[in-house]
Amino acid sequence: MTTMTQKASALREFRMPDVGEGLTEAEILKWYVQPGDQVTDGQVVCEVETAKAAVELPIPHDGVVRELRFPEGTTVDVGQVIITVGEAAETRPAARTPVLVGYGVAESATKRRRRKGAEAAGGNAQGPLGERRPLAKPPVRKLAKDLGVDLTTITPSGPGGIITREDVHAAVPPTPAQAPALAPAQASGPVVEAAPASAVTGDTARETRIPVKGVRKATAEAMVGSAFTAPHVTEFVTVDVTRTMRLLEELRQDKDLQGLRVNPLLLVAKALLVAVGRHPEINASWDETRREIVHKHYVNLGIAAATPRGLIVPNIKDAHTKTLPQLAEALGELVVTARAGRTAPAALQGGTVTITNIGVFGVDTGTPILNPGESAILAVGAIKPRPWVHKGKIRARQVTTLALSFDHRLVDGELGSKVLADVAGILEQPKRLITWA
Repeated sequence: MTTMTQKASALREFRMPDVGEGLTEAEILKWYVQPGDQVTDGQVVCEVETAKAAVELPIPHDGVVRELRFPEGTTVDVGQVIITVGEAAETRPAARTPVLVGYGVAESATKRRRRKGAEAAGGNAQGPLGERRPLAKPPVRKLAKDLGVDLTTITPSGPGGIITREDVHAAVPPTPAQAPALAPAQASGPVVEAAPASAVTGDTARETRIPVKGVRKATAEAMVGSAFTAPHVTEFVTVDVTRTMRLLEELRQDKDLQGLRVNPLLLVAKALLVAVGRHPEINASWDETRREIVHKHYVNLGIAAATPRGLIVPNIKDAHTKTLPQLAEALGELVVTARAGRTAPAALQGGTVTITNIGVFGVDTGTPILNPGESAILAVGAIKPRPWVHKGKIRARQVTTLALSFDHRLVDGELGSKVLADVAGILEQPKRLITWA
């Protein structure tokens, strides 16, 4: 007994940390280790997605992985144990029976109390009569319940004997009227997310339901909060940016900018920073609790980025202090990191003003919604050749439309108009980057 107690106490638990500021949960995207693997202090063991971004978690222990408490795709509360690690020299009692929990093997005594959520983990535990429970992830179990399918009657086709969505759909008993048309489709047709039986007709799925979680959930909640809290005003201006496009071609040949991302967004960002410097009152936030306007003496420039997980707005800290090459380097790193899903939570916090470049999608303009806590957001439309009066004649010029949305509690029409006009003026005459800075 003493030996077993000592060995049990050697197990170390790693709990889901708060990887942001005040986050309450995270979804396990991928495990990088399995039970039996040796791990060292600081080794990344899994990737999780919070409401902010995807983050890799390093474990603060040395030893051997004993158990993974949750399978991939599970949303776990901060503070819950997600993995246990034992000492490398630990020996296992031979009298115990291994029981699958999640994707790992956990040791269980004969009278072990069933852990809450064991079924949700997809464990192949024994029922009260000793029968083996089928392996299936929580969404698959829910799908089977919705469709009236008994999991014990299904022959699994997934790795390790796991029942898949395709297996469940193939086992759906068709109604007599549907049998001829549905039988082939259920065996090989498209898979829908938790679709009720009534949603499947013919050989196609009429609806697909996607759970809203992680980044998309946070974005939806933030946009609703912003739209119905801050009184938005949006102003527009169309501007000839031919000279800015010519300057870009020259900058791409500059040795100080070689290897950096030199594109229209770079000069738009610089123009906005100059405009904020000329009208610092635009760089503010509203403190509802204290009923105060907070002017920021720094600019953390947010850049809206579309990623596979949804829209995020990482920001460049103290962007107002950066030279053009430094700003180009920061923009390049921001884009690459966002697309790879590796944006750190800290990069998503503390923004003051934002740019959204909808022009990359061929869109002319829009009415952007403020990033929560910020006073202004600038939308940049597509740059296209258009007929334009230049020096008294109609010529083809490179033209774009800018849209500035601002919080009317903080920014009145005069201030918003001045900032937008300054950005347009710089893009029309980029030499103002020098004279106005």
